[in-house]
Amino acid sequence: MNSYLNNIDTTKVPTHVAIIMDGNGRWAKQIGKNRLFGHQNAITAIRQSTEFAAEIGIKFLTLYAFSTENWCRPDDEVKGLMELLVATIEAETPTLNKNNVRLLSIGDTSRLPESARLRLNHCIETTSKNTGLSLVLALSYSSRWEILDATKHIAEKVKQNTLSVNDITEELFSSYLTTRTIPDPDLLIRTSGEFRISNFLLWQLSYAELYFTPILWPDFTKEEFQKAIIDYQKRERRFGKTSEQV
Repeated sequence: MNSYLNNIDTTKVPTHVAIIMDGNGRWAKQIGKNRLFGHQNAITAIRQSTEFAAEIGIKFLTLYAFSTENWCRPDDEVKGLMELLVATIEAETPTLNKNNVRLLSIGDTSRLPESARLRLNHCIETTSKNTGLSLVLALSYSSRWEILDATKHIAEKVKQNTLSVNDITEELFSSYLTTRTIPDPDLLIRTSGEFRISNFLLWQLSYAELYFTPILWPDFTKEEFQKAIIDYQKRERRFGKTSEQV
């Protein structure tokens, strides 16, 4: 068994880990390839992370796969990413079922090309009865979009007099987010050495532990994921309380 895995306390594994998968383009540039080559090689890191999360008992793994801002990238890159998404979803569905992994998605998926959206929905339906790890893909997602969308729906309810302003609580607001069926992340991991949250799960990350690594995403292995978990388990999560109260 890997030495890192030996050091993990399986009784203190985070329920939900979210990852900002950053560095594909830089990884490809370092070896003289185009950005899409980096995205293609990111699949191995996704597969390893999913396997590792399932192995140690993480219940939810959310991957920031495509932001609303990413639509502004060059057309060739966006088209290539969408084609890669479709191919990967179709290819990985049997493996997800074999490993009892359920696929979910968050974000404005109405903006996805119809073929990608249909294949995504098919995979979600095909894996819906699985009871192990829930793999959540954040696609065409941004936190500002999500918060604004929730606010609009709540405002419409108030306008129609079906909801009182006094009824608006944190719990009610959370029920209008795309993550309403998903617990808030315990741990956020960002690769590539950047120290930003990049419009990702801003509401949900309020008490998450943050872990930043210089490793570029295509090089993010199970061992690197293990390091993040070990670091997480050394921290004291107080949620606003004192150490004595925890």
